[in-house]
Amino acid sequence: MKNLSRSGLLFSSDNIKIVMQEDPQPEKFSRLHMIESRASFSLLFLLSPNIKLEANDCETKFLFRKNQYILHYSSQESTAELWTESQEALKYFQIQINYQYIFNLIDPESSKENADILENMIRNNYIFLHQRTPPYMTVEMHMILNELISYSKKGMVQRLFVEAKIIKLLILIFEQFNEKNTIQTEPGTSFVIKKFIDENYHKNIRAEDIGKLTGINQNKIRKEFKAQYQMTVSDYISELRMLKAKKMIIDKGIMIKEIAIECGYEYVQNFTRAFKKKFGVSPEKLRNGY
Repeated sequence: MKNLSRSGLLFSSDNIKIVMQEDPQPEKFSRLHMIESRASFSLLFLLSPNIKLEANDCETKFLFRKNQYILHYSSQESTAELWTESQEALKYFQIQINYQYIFNLIDPESSKENADILENMIRNNYIFLHQRTPPYMTVEMHMILNELISYSKKGMVQRLFVEAKIIKLLILIFEQFNEKNTIQTEPGTSFVIKKFIDENYHKNIRAEDIGKLTGINQNKIRKEFKAQYQMTVSDYISELRMLKAKKMIIDKGIMIKEIAIECGYEYVQNFTRAFKKKFGVSPEKLRNGY
């Protein structure tokens, strides 16, 4: 998630508020404060390691690993304090959603299944996935956060975009908690590979190179990664590169060739072909507003 660089309020409406928070000059034991509104749900994604959180209203304490998240319901306005005992930047992404908006979205009166989903949300049953361990973000969740941060349009179009992405996030969370084979407490092969790709996707690496670089059998990489994240290693690398390229393309001071290299493409023709396949338009046309 290295390309999550924007900080502060990203979006606000009557029903939804999105905040990307990062301590720009972290010091040891630096602290940040997070506010939860009355009768609201808060999706909190922890993007740096070993974050400690204490909810002031109930004195609940959590210790999060990097890329874990929780879906929390707060009946009253409350505050929480987050801190880390290392000097790495303290970073999190928070989405607050009004209770009535969720109620209307789920429509608990329409079926018992919907009523159970809302009840589980209110009872905060979407905090721990396995052995009282907060769940890890999936690849798709990472991608949605990137899209929310890099989206540049405003007004009604932005609101519709944000709402669609939040609905997708909720679906992914419900699916993750309904899976019979829950995520391991200790990260397995697929998590190790995803972490390696997240840190190296901008380099000129191919899926077949990863096995050599990590010492993990290639067949095991392909099988476990696709089973965990529902996409191939190559598709994930391409997705991360395209998201970064789309974010960079708006800066007309950067040459297309430079963007291609920065996103891991040795030849600009290959970059242009991949970009057009992904977005349906060439980098030059997107940059110039068609």
